[in-house]
Amino acid sequence: MSVSLTLTGLYVYPVKSLGGYAVSEAEVTARGLRHDRRWLIVDERNRFMTQRQQPELALLLVAPAYNGFLITHRQRPDLLPLFVPFEATPERTLFVTIWDDMAWAWRGTAEADEWLAEALGRPCRLVYMSDMVRRDVEPDLNPEGQLVSFADGYPFLLIGEPALADLNTRLAQPVPMNRFRPNLVFDGGVPYDDDNWENFQIGAVPFRAVRGCGRCVLTTIDQQTATKSPLGDPLRTLATYRKVENSIMFGQNVTGGGTGRLRVGDALTVLSRK
Repeated sequence: MSVSLTLTGLYVYPVKSLGGYAVSEAEVTARGLRHDRRWLIVDERNRFMTQRQQPELALLLVAPAYNGFLITHRQRPDLLPLFVPFEATPERTLFVTIWDDMAWAWRGTAEADEWLAEALGRPCRLVYMSDMVRRDVEPDLNPEGQLVSFADGYPFLLIGEPALADLNTRLAQPVPMNRFRPNLVFDGGVPYDDDNWENFQIGAVPFRAVRGCGRCVLTTIDQQTATKSPLGDPLRTLATYRKVENSIMFGQNVTGGGTGRLRVGDALTVLSRK
């Protein structure tokens, strides 16, 4: 008897490592959900910034607006909301570094750079990845030549609600799903069954689960306060039962095989297993 699986959450993060927001439907593109992680904050050396080194990025909230989004600071009501369009213009370009990759990017506005520098207390710039930039998923695991935005390494991150529920039974303080920053959330089945998935589809859109997602210190940062858990949870607890070699796994790195639209409530069907 087959298990019923359902897409229960869709999340877009327009700026890497800032807050995201839920949507009821989303367009699938070659690099992930439309508008996901196309913007990036870089430091004065044009190197990417994330909550790993700068936890206060969690205090910058992102909300959708007409043809763009608004960034606000959770603890700074004196800073007026910053509007950022979904796409930049190619007036100014520069090379940026994200992990071991170098990519050229379009500059945002001087106003955005100044707002973020004031919010974060350090020089920084906001940059955009255009459709002309090619950044590939890990070559050894990417026979289809899939692309990725400014996300860490894959266009989609999938997590099951049963896995989070199982983790929370092991924690003194339950944590919400936003600690793990997924794009695709599903319900149904047993915890961690997705470890064995390969090809699956949501609605009529095909996907491939490539490998488990190795988690980092970002999962210990409270997205409401930007403070780290003194005990290292949930990462410490996951390490007791989800460690594979030197990585602590939670969720699946996923590539897409086409385009289309996803809607919360779509059926998820597993087509093949590893």
